[in-house]
Amino acid sequence: MSAAFRWLLRIFLTLCVLTALTMVFLWTVLSRSLPDYSAEMQVEGISADLEIVRNNANVPHIFGATDEDVYFGLGFAHAQDRLWQMTLLRRTVQGRLSEIFGARTARIDELMRRLDLYDAATRSVAAQDPEVLAALEAYSRGVNAWLAQVNEGALGRGAPEFFLFDPVIPVWQPADSVAILKLMGVQLSSHLENEVLRARMSMLLSPERLRDILPDDEKEAIAALPPYAALFPGMGPDYAALRISEDALSPFPRRAFAGASNAWAAAPRRAAAGGSLLANDPHLGFTAPTVWYLARLELSGGGVIGATIPGMPLVLAGRSEDFGWALTSSYLDDQDLYIEKLNPENPEEYLTPDGWKPFETRRSIVTIKDSAPLTLALRRTENGPVLPGTHYDLASITPPGHVASLAWTLFDREDRSMTAAMKLMQAGTIAEGIAATRDFTAPSQNVTLSDREGVAMITIGKFPARDPAHQTKGRLPSPGWIAENRWQGALPWETNPRFEEPETGIIGNTNNKMIDRPFPQHVSYDWGDTERIRRWQRLMQVRDVHTRESFIEAQLDTVSPVARNLLPLIGAELWFTGEPAPEGTPERRRQQALALLAEWNGEMSEHLPEPLIASMWLRVLQEKLIQDELGPMAAEFTHIEPVFIERVFRNTQGAGVWCDIIQSSPVESCAEISRIALDEAILRLTERYGATVESWRWGDAHMATHDHPTLGQVPVLKFITNIRQSTSGDDFTLMRGRSAGNGVNPFRNVHGAGYRGVYDFADPDSSVFITSTGQSGHPLSRFYDNLGELWRRGEYIPMSLDADLARAAAVGITRLSPR
Repeated sequence: MSAAFRWLLRIFLTLCVLTALTMVFLWTVLSRSLPDYSAEMQVEGISADLEIVRNNANVPHIFGATDEDVYFGLGFAHAQDRLWQMTLLRRTVQGRLSEIFGARTARIDELMRRLDLYDAATRSVAAQDPEVLAALEAYSRGVNAWLAQVNEGALGRGAPEFFLFDPVIPVWQPADSVAILKLMGVQLSSHLENEVLRARMSMLLSPERLRDILPDDEKEAIAALPPYAALFPGMGPDYAALRISEDALSPFPRRAFAGASNAWAAAPRRAAAGGSLLANDPHLGFTAPTVWYLARLELSGGGVIGATIPGMPLVLAGRSEDFGWALTSSYLDDQDLYIEKLNPENPEEYLTPDGWKPFETRRSIVTIKDSAPLTLALRRTENGPVLPGTHYDLASITPPGHVASLAWTLFDREDRSMTAAMKLMQAGTIAEGIAATRDFTAPSQNVTLSDREGVAMITIGKFPARDPAHQTKGRLPSPGWIAENRWQGALPWETNPRFEEPETGIIGNTNNKMIDRPFPQHVSYDWGDTERIRRWQRLMQVRDVHTRESFIEAQLDTVSPVARNLLPLIGAELWFTGEPAPEGTPERRRQQALALLAEWNGEMSEHLPEPLIASMWLRVLQEKLIQDELGPMAAEFTHIEPVFIERVFRNTQGAGVWCDIIQSSPVESCAEISRIALDEAILRLTERYGATVESWRWGDAHMATHDHPTLGQVPVLKFITNIRQSTSGDDFTLMRGRSAGNGVNPFRNVHGAGYRGVYDFADPDSSVFITSTGQSGHPLSRFYDNLGELWRRGEYIPMSLDADLARAAAVGITRLSPR
């Protein structure tokens, strides 16, 4: 027995030693790609000595002899910290993910090749201004200089992911940066999916009930739109769901995640310190690391600081000494889906207003790791590229003998958006900032501007010029061979909505509708939000003057206007009703939940049970309202639709009919459905979180999930690479945290403000900003998630252009000299 024990002990100790040696070996190998921020290097591509000073949060402050050298330094810093992320973004827009990920990403690559955005980016490089092209080339040299350092110094292949995937990294080119800007447009798009969904729903519901679930703009005569089946006789409801799976590597968002953001500004007369104020928190899907990267550039015109995206030489949202700019999604309808009729005698031709014409066709080969390559026939019409029925549920709305094509401003092959964005970053006043946006094409944004004199907002991007006689007004797919449905170029830039010198001294946008203009001068029929703006208006109105702190308070506000509006409505006949019930019974739990909600102010705090009860109640209620009418199509509505629920419970235009369950004999009332939904919601929560209602926490469900897109599903590694944070807020709070809407936990926080900034021009160096993870993309770096806890707690770091302050707190100074 003792001998067996000794052998077991020896085996155990041997395994421990081997494990320790393996861990040391892995750490030694993988840590070689951690950059030395205090290094001195000789590089090619700069004109004079260059310094990259990294402050104690690892934010690089870049100082060079010329602007081109500074852009070189930004490319160098981006590559040091986010080389894998940059490589992944480039492969995504090129349609080359499958070369390293195999069949998993083949359909993503297929759709990206059909959109052909990388070719459009390559063609548009020559359209940029000479100084912008010089900046793109300098940035590319900076990225490639770091690649050279990695190769010469055997620095762990540049990132640990390259030990698992193809380590071959092609040199960076200006077209790569332009293409990544276009990729951002893909991640902000939603109108294509909205058109398909509306077409499918119109074949299932009457116009009145369609207006309930997909509400129209009440100020527009949209009810007169033709039913989709009338445009294409013979079409009927199709429940097939053919789309790209929701892969972490997919850049194609579902419509619920197609961009959002907040921005607001106060003129000096509405600011306590007498200087303009500006706040911004753009919303994108959460990843580890976040897509945002903080940086400061010391250009010849002065310093600029703010949020960049690795791969582009731009501060996309930030400030200079006297000027600030902020971004929010405009929801401009810049996509139109067309149904093209094929020639029955020659399927290589399609019908146009001028007769049959051949498709513009070329072939493309998608290389797939460990599988046979995929050969694609890329076809294009005069309206845009042809998309297959296997994407976006297009097969369900495409009649036999037809194909679907897409028009999109993002396809512009002479797109000068990079030039416009660079000019905006270098502007010094609101007037200069507005003028800089003239050449911007896509993705369309609302830009809120602030200087020392005032505030303004302008919608940037090209507005498609549509014919007033357009059959569907861009809300449904339309026949591509009818001239009135086709785009007629773009509206003049002078017609883009703009707001200067607001009478109230305060301006803001939460993706809400901000202007009333009839079709075809409109911006959109689909908006990102109708709730957050109400809460924002209230917070702006309660103070005569604002401060940096009041703007931060608004940015972090977690009161849900939807909860405040809907709970009294759906619980009107349930509050304080019913006989006393024994402990542990469903009736008793319902009474406990209602008692808690009756005293609740709508604050979606991570520490409270009320947000969890309210969210589950509304979710189950919506499921019960739509499941019998929509059947499998109910799965398209993964998030609470507050306008729909309000219409139903107010019986707006007969919408109360949704409460009756069609399959049952009795006629159910809305009060009955609400009570049943609450009981089921409590049952689901009890099964998941236990029977003690008071112990439930919203933060346990509303966990921010920053997943590594490639290593986040790998056993063991996911515990190192993924970042989890308990968070407050919900889909409708100003501190927006968009829930997943599906899965075991539909309330996990997957989309929100990965960047927050508040700029105070009374004292610019008191401005602050933060990102949701950290600056480094290396999981072993102490800067991988160092900002995440501050972000979760609603804290910020200084956003200063003071060079001495940056040097005093530097974690390292990288000195580059010409080779």
